[in-house]
Amino acid sequence: MLARFLKMVGSLNKLMGFCTIFLLATSTHLRAEQQFIDVVESVTKSTVAIALDAPYKHASPRVLGTGFIVDDGSYAITNYHVVSEPLDPKYVENYVVLSGEGTVVKKVKAEIIKIDLKHDLALLKLDSILPPLKLSTERMQRPGTDIAFTGFPIGAVLGIYPSTHRGYISAITPDVIPAMNSQQLNLKMMQRLDSVSLIYQLDAIAYPGNSGSPMYDPKSGEVVGVINKVLVKDTKESALSSPTGISYAIPVKYVHKLISDATN
Repeated sequence: MLARFLKMVGSLNKLMGFCTIFLLATSTHLRAEQQFIDVVESVTKSTVAIALDAPYKHASPRVLGTGFIVDDGSYAITNYHVVSEPLDPKYVENYVVLSGEGTVVKKVKAEIIKIDLKHDLALLKLDSILPPLKLSTERMQRPGTDIAFTGFPIGAVLGIYPSTHRGYISAITPDVIPAMNSQQLNLKMMQRLDSVSLIYQLDAIAYPGNSGSPMYDPKSGEVVGVINKVLVKDTKESALSSPTGISYAIPVKYVHKLISDATN
């Protein structure tokens, strides 16, 4: 009888142990999910739509891509190709950032003050202060690292509603590969072959409107890169008849340099 009782107690202890482990694991998972939700909410406040404001041409600003607020809150980063359209002197045209969601949107005038053509980055000076994101260190992240990015994947087609995607860094890869033959060479490729940079290849889907989106650590919200949908088309994937659709991001170290060059 005593042996049977001790066996029952042992079984009960095992069951309680399993239950404790299950509850701890569930609690940890829920805390992690809530942490990510809080990070996305915070990052979204600092993610802006980059638009062209031309009242004589368009009833409302035309969204061109995504950007995010940096430094002291008076600057924004985006891809250069997003703001490469020349402003027409015959009309009142300005680049602006749109901060907010839905119909509650703040329009802030932005001026291009520094560009990095090689890495397709642009630094914009804003007319007012917005909440900035914290940049990660310049250290390259390793393949397998979890990431998230927030932006406007289809522009303003469905309104100004930031969208978040999650994935991981699948590879660190050169931004250009040598051409198989001279017919595949172009000016951009030849210029970049002189100074190859490493960029992130992602296991996550980004769309054209995501160009300029902050790519960040899901746990801390620190920016580790900038989503780019154009950089590789004329270089790394120029030899392909059908582009892969793989998403890429520019490491944050080039953002650090751009800000430093402009503000020092």
